[in-house]
Amino acid sequence: MAKPFLRRVTKRFLIICNIVAAVCFVLGSYVKFFNPERWWFIGLFTLSLPYILFTLIIFFFCWLFTKKIWMLISLLAIAFCWKAVQNIFPLHFSGKFNRQKTLNSMRIMSWNVEHFDILEYKTHPEKKVKMMDLVRQYQPDIACFQEMVGGDDNKAINYLGDFKRILQFTGYYYSYETKLDFDQAHHFGIITFSKFPIINKQTISEPPHDYNSIFQYIDVIANNDTVRIFNIHLQSLRFTQSNLRYLDNPGTNTDTALSESKSIISKLKHGFLKRSAQSDRVKEEIDKSPYPVIVCGDFNDVPNSYAYCRIGDELQNAFVEKGIAFGRTFSGISPTLRIDNIFTGKQFMIEQFTRIPKNLSDHFPIIADVSLHMKK
Repeated sequence: MAKPFLRRVTKRFLIICNIVAAVCFVLGSYVKFFNPERWWFIGLFTLSLPYILFTLIIFFFCWLFTKKIWMLISLLAIAFCWKAVQNIFPLHFSGKFNRQKTLNSMRIMSWNVEHFDILEYKTHPEKKVKMMDLVRQYQPDIACFQEMVGGDDNKAINYLGDFKRILQFTGYYYSYETKLDFDQAHHFGIITFSKFPIINKQTISEPPHDYNSIFQYIDVIANNDTVRIFNIHLQSLRFTQSNLRYLDNPGTNTDTALSESKSIISKLKHGFLKRSAQSDRVKEEIDKSPYPVIVCGDFNDVPNSYAYCRIGDELQNAFVEKGIAFGRTFSGISPTLRIDNIFTGKQFMIEQFTRIPKNLSDHFPIIADVSLHMKK
């Protein structure tokens, strides 16, 4: 009698777990339909979607060899959220990238450059050289950098004139808040370099006028067409070193675990709310554009998040179209963190995409080749 009872209890427990995982997966996949002010915690499911997906797949194969009818729980959840699955893990079999771009295509780079290593310019000057060499190797026509530390004075360590000359760009536009200046010679902000003529440029800043509340766009003439390029950096999580150590190694100290967990959850909530407001503002400007748009930047949020879906609405994601695997762009915490993106309007054909997994910054640069014509 004991074995059948135990078997029934175990089976019911697994069914409930499978249902809970399926519900969390659906909620996390469609977080864009929930008001972040009230339902911010659903963003935690979105953050965990790759792991919940893996759990659903395990359940699917477990039921395959026991009670096949229960496979439908995972199958239906995955099918219902298929677009979200593709945002996480596009089913492409090749990620080959040709360094030589095709005629009339535009090469776009987005990279959080983490200050271009200015803090270690004396002890490790080679790192900055390697970063600039990488940019030159790929020869982007447009380069959108976030967390850019630079100065207009030719005596500055990161003199912008040197970047323009060495990286072979013809122009740039730098946006920053002076109250956040890195030091007397350097600002801290976002910058877009271009090999195309810049005919218009704009910084959008709203209260509290901090780094993450500003973004920029430039209008360029590319192959006789006018294109608007957005460069954004949404709200950072601002995890402390203590938070990061805890995430890497949770440990067994109850007091520490409780304290760090509260801190991390609080920062996640703050980030979700800030990015929702920021993405709404970016979307307003995208909708105003009279030209085809390209949106680059560090979203500090994962695929299917409110910010990702809000900004990406009616646009196409270069990684989803041409990328492979998870496409991780942040080098720490989790192997699934793809938080940097290149979106384009549907007037563009995305020809190829690559991520360069070199540890020169805490983010990996991403590159897409696009051409402007109606996608068939």
